Amino acid sequence: MKCALVIPSWVPEDIFSSKTSSSQINYWQPLGTLYVAAVLQKAGHEVRFLNGAFISHEELLRGVREFRPEFIGIYSTTFGWEKAKKTAEDIRKIIPLHPPLNKGGIEGGYNGRSKEGLPRPFICAGGPYPIAVQEYCLEDAGGVFDAVVTGEGEYAALEIIERLEAGKGLEGVQGVIYREGGRIVKNPSRPLITDLDSLPFPARELLGDSNLYIPPPATYRRKPVAVLMTSRGCNRRCIYCFQIDKDRKSGIRYRSVENVLKEIELCISQGYREIKFIDDTLAADYDRAMLIAQEIKRRKLDFTWFASACVNQVDRPLLQAFRDAGCWAILFGAESGVQKNLNAIRKGTTLEQIRKAVNDAKDVGLKVSTPFMFGIPGETFEEGLQTIEFALALNPDMANFHAITPFPGTYLYDNLDKYGTISNELTDFTYQGAAFIPYTMTREEILKLRQIAFRRFYSRPSFILKKVLELRNLNDFMVAVKSIKSLFWLWTKSGLFRNEKGESADHAA
Repeated sequence: MKCALVIPSWVPEDIFSSKTSSSQINYWQPLGTLYVAAVLQKAGHEVRFLNGAFISHEELLRGVREFRPEFIGIYSTTFGWEKAKKTAEDIRKIIPLHPPLNKGGIEGGYNGRSKEGLPRPFICAGGPYPIAVQEYCLEDAGGVFDAVVTGEGEYAALEIIERLEAGKGLEGVQGVIYREGGRIVKNPSRPLITDLDSLPFPARELLGDSNLYIPPPATYRRKPVAVLMTSRGCNRRCIYCFQIDKDRKSGIRYRSVENVLKEIELCISQGYREIKFIDDTLAADYDRAMLIAQEIKRRKLDFTWFASACVNQVDRPLLQAFRDAGCWAILFGAESGVQKNLNAIRKGTTLEQIRKAVNDAKDVGLKVSTPFMFGIPGETFEEGLQTIEFALALNPDMANFHAITPFPGTYLYDNLDKYGTISNELTDFTYQGAAFIPYTMTREEILKLRQIAFRRFYSRPSFILKKVLELRNLNDFMVAVKSIKSLFWLWTKSGLFRNEKGESADHAA
């Protein structure tokens, strides 16, 4: 079957301020979509990937029309849900509605054609937002989606397609909610994949120009950059973290070290020169993380890499092993400089652990990135200022300052009444806006804290001098130019992190 996997079109200014987007923008390789593609390809299906990060909405529609897919999977985050609906709606305009499902299969047979002779595609939604809100997606979209996938999509999508090919309905397909005539049918959840080694490697060959997929400036050394995940899930309970396994019953599911090394070697053979490991924490299993680093070094694999880890899961020997194996930078989720607020988000770490991990990483020669967040439940503006002071004293090589965002499906979202108010606009659900306002702060205070933090951290003479001395090549110079432009606007434009119209979002309790 011909299958199109689609990420709706978007532009950086949809998320970031137009004044600073050039120094913040990133284009991740969409691993979830590429895993689905690989499973479908392995089963013999023809797959095309259309990424709206690099093509306009009109170009995307043209690509769908030219390919004539029989199955279309549309990926959606919370922020991107309105765009996902629009994409599905406009596909329906160029290719009429699929016949509805009934218990006997698809009315008119699967091979029914539109008046224009085009196949009538089955359109399915997947991604974090459909997983979180489930049947609401079908209710809200007004009939443009035939189904939503409510968990890991690899085998759910494959089973949908197998049923469609056989002319059968979707009754009993785990992890799928679908339309049957005029009603919405919710099937049981699909168990999470436990044997991750059984999955084919992501279909990166569908990406096109691999050099387009880059993390934010200053967070990579070499291009092209591959994104790789060695495990799935998390056993921690941070209140803002979205996990398919909300109750953390499955814990962390690990790929074998050998399977991870095979994918690394494949990426290198495909021309990738750097890898960004995007596990929630690469060091959750200390011995396994050490073995991965040791094997990379033993095999003399030529690539640089960037990883994330929890501060209470690393020590100097592990960080040294990372450095010896080609790791150049590590991200520690510091989040706050006030212990009360770390406790409030159930981070499970202390300020002293943060200081020690950052110092150990810097001592072994790693660059350190530490994100912080404002708007934590119970946080005050004065405590936000304390977090800024903590960030300055910590002195990492990179720091980011976000607004805490309670995405649907998180503990914070499910318990909003206890903690604050939330925006009615899904487009506010990025780390850049202030979708959530705790009872102890205002939206304006959160946005002001972000601007103060960026100004103070990146305007320090010692920091600027260090970055100038580190300039080594044209890429470093271009990053510096973008950073200077952003810094200019941070100082000259008040209210930089408001939306472009300078309006504040409405919030509901």
